[in-house]
Amino acid sequence: MTNEEIFALMDRFERSSLASMKVVRSDCSVELSRASASPAPAPAAAAAAPVSAPTQSVQEENSPCIRAPLVGTFYAAPSPDQPPFVRPGDRVEKGQAVCLIEAMKMMSEVTAPCACIIEEVLQENGALLSYDTPIFRYRAV
Repeated sequence: MTNEEIFALMDRFERSSLASMKVVRSDCSVELSRASASPAPAPAAAAAAPVSAPTQSVQEENSPCIRAPLVGTFYAAPSPDQPPFVRPGDRVEKGQAVCLIEAMKMMSEVTAPCACIIEEVLQENGALLSYDTPIFRYRAV
């Protein structure tokens, strides 16, 4: 099974209402499942945040974001001993690498969709990302 087939499978699963799915082929096995219903109270705790938080989230929803193209671990730098690819305030060009996502022991570069200024890093280094998770908020230039 190729990476493209796996990513397409993950994308379809994400858009479906299935709770879990397992695909077994002679060359590999892929098992996908959604988080259980028990973590659901967590958003309620976020609702108890200060009044300024909803204003910020509305602004973030309206701001363009660079999103995770796949499920994996977010890395802000090429290696632990090097500086991050980008920091808030940095200007980047279209196609420039902004971070890495590790999935199945493969590193994939995430690139800027356009010439822009990175306004905010939305994820912590080492965070596990779901498909389409916002990683950076940016402003096109």
